[in-house]
Amino acid sequence: MLDSKLLRGQLQEVADRLASRGFSLDVARIESLEERRKAVQTRTEQLQAERNARSKSIGQAKAKGEDIAPLMADVERMANELAAGKTELDGIQAELDSILLTIPNLPDASVPVGASEDDNVEVRRWGTPAVFDFDIKDHVALGEISGGLDFEAAAKLSGARFAVLRGPIARLHRALAQFMINLHTGEHGYEEHYTPYLVQAPALQGTGQLPKFEEDLFKITREGEADFYLIPTAEVSLTNLVAEQILDAKQLPLKLVAHTPCFRSEAGASGRDTRGMIRQHQFDKVEMVQVVEPSKSMEALEGLTANAERVLQLLELPYRVLALCTGDMGFGAVKTYDLEVWVPSQGKYREISSCSNCGDFQARRMQARWRNPETGKPELVHTLNGSGLAVGRTLVAVLENYQQADGSIRVPDVLKPYMGGVEVIR
Repeated sequence: MLDSKLLRGQLQEVADRLASRGFSLDVARIESLEERRKAVQTRTEQLQAERNARSKSIGQAKAKGEDIAPLMADVERMANELAAGKTELDGIQAELDSILLTIPNLPDASVPVGASEDDNVEVRRWGTPAVFDFDIKDHVALGEISGGLDFEAAAKLSGARFAVLRGPIARLHRALAQFMINLHTGEHGYEEHYTPYLVQAPALQGTGQLPKFEEDLFKITREGEADFYLIPTAEVSLTNLVAEQILDAKQLPLKLVAHTPCFRSEAGASGRDTRGMIRQHQFDKVEMVQVVEPSKSMEALEGLTANAERVLQLLELPYRVLALCTGDMGFGAVKTYDLEVWVPSQGKYREISSCSNCGDFQARRMQARWRNPETGKPELVHTLNGSGLAVGRTLVAVLENYQQADGSIRVPDVLKPYMGGVEVIR
């Protein structure tokens, strides 16, 4: 959530910066609400001053033996008007807060300006896509050959956009997740977590999924109790671990990682990637979250992105890094790098990780703070998150990049210890 002071003092500048994201800020509505808020606040402050003066007069009149009934009636009237003014102020503030919750974050000055993914800027590439001397197959066909990917069985159980994994491919999927967790905890300094897969609405509001993206969430309604939501990413549960806390400077940076299933209704993705495992309602992901001092968040973004890249490098999967433009960034990000892995059957790079610096946007929603030792005062932290990596999409990349002419799959060297010595999946 943006600082409300920005809207009061730099409204047009904020509107212009948001326009670069394709977001149209209702300036007139905010100005109207602010004018009402100021008018009501001024009136209530005047009333409070008059009420205080009148209350003082009551004591003086009482001491003189004068009739205080008219004064008492006047004070009571003012009290009623003050109560009404407070109610009106609360209503105006609630409306302003509801607007704030729908406004995306402001892009950093270093973010390229653009309208869509076509305007993203390639930062670097790693690895060279293999040249196959046979007709390549996509991961669906490869899974059918081994019997390890079964979309029909999943459809009978749950409908479209699900998969059943069997045998060596199921083990490969598990191996990928374990490899990623071990890498991030053993070499990159993250602390492993196991968190709930069901959260309540305040957690999702804290990280920015609610209220704007409710249609993309799976909701479980409970009579007489708060609704549950299945997590769309472990970012939600990990980041909210610092909600409503004041952290000591010595605790920062916090580096958290978790392997969880993720659940997304993909309401806005109708007709996209309907074949295979690229876009599913349920998928596994290893998620990295960092909580840092504000002055170090951009440096932390580079480190977080490098952590995700290291997974692909060790798997020897070609990829590229993109700096997302203003029009393609996620709702809560000030800056984002996307990692795209080479998918041979599609002849192009596809997203496998998104690494974002959210600045104080989530922290303000969650009231997550640290005590700055220089001032001794609590200040908002900065939060970052990134996939390290999406396990299902990594499985797709491994199956396709390591395929052989007979449809078998070579196991990447770094995964062999996790596969019990299996070198080829047939």
